[in-house]
Amino acid sequence: MSFNFEVPSALDHFQCLVGHDVAFPLLEAATSLAQEAVPELDVQDVLFQVDGLAERLRKTIPWGATAMQRHFMLNEFFYEKLGFAANANDFADPANSYIHHVLQTRRGIPISLAVLWMELAWGIGLKVDGISFPGHFLVKVRVDEGIIIQDPLTGRGLTQSMLSERLEPFREGWGLAEDDIAPLHMFLVPASGAEIIERMLRNLKSVYVQDDHKPLLLGVLNRLIILCPKDADNYRDRGLVLAQMGQRNDALRDLQTYVRMAQAPHDLTLIEARIEVLRAAR
Repeated sequence: MSFNFEVPSALDHFQCLVGHDVAFPLLEAATSLAQEAVPELDVQDVLFQVDGLAERLRKTIPWGATAMQRHFMLNEFFYEKLGFAANANDFADPANSYIHHVLQTRRGIPISLAVLWMELAWGIGLKVDGISFPGHFLVKVRVDEGIIIQDPLTGRGLTQSMLSERLEPFREGWGLAEDDIAPLHMFLVPASGAEIIERMLRNLKSVYVQDDHKPLLLGVLNRLIILCPKDADNYRDRGLVLAQMGQRNDALRDLQTYVRMAQAPHDLTLIEARIEVLRAAR
């Protein structure tokens, strides 16, 4: 008797990872996002490398160290010894969102650096969360003395006034009047693992749209639909990309799904016209 075992695709692997409600495997899920661009990527090897860094760090922590002391030693290890920092020369490089590349080059953007930093923090028993702050991902550290909000690019703590200042550029977009107070605490709520991965995917989506790289953009949209199956816009965007790639039947299915799911979409007339074009071309 012979058995045929089908090797799971990268997309199947991603679906399994993000299906975890408890103990969401953030580092593994974040690392897997590069598999569309780097099919040969060994995700487990990346996890092994990070485990090695965590073990190096743990060996430097004295017994009985407080959370504040562990936090200080982690920052010294991450930013000074390992040299992690912003990729100031090319912030728009999609590789800034590829965890394996950030691990190799020690350069990234706030959210990719935060994923690695938080993994090490959890490894030494720190209570940390990611914060999906507007325009710049942050991390929150709980210590005995209170809460530290940290910029993952530099490891520097941010005061309430500094955080409020960072919100200012977004006030007009939210329609806040000059005297309105932006509710700062609302933007410091911990992000779930799925929300962090979604933000990473949306970063990649923006880059691939800008670069007009349709195959990689399609890969991102496939993952967004797995992660956020109730977000109608993802089906519309994937349908439009599929149409541009000549995959009419799949494009038609996605655009019809968008029309069914969307609540009073502003672009309904345009999408229905596109559906008619696709039907006529079948």
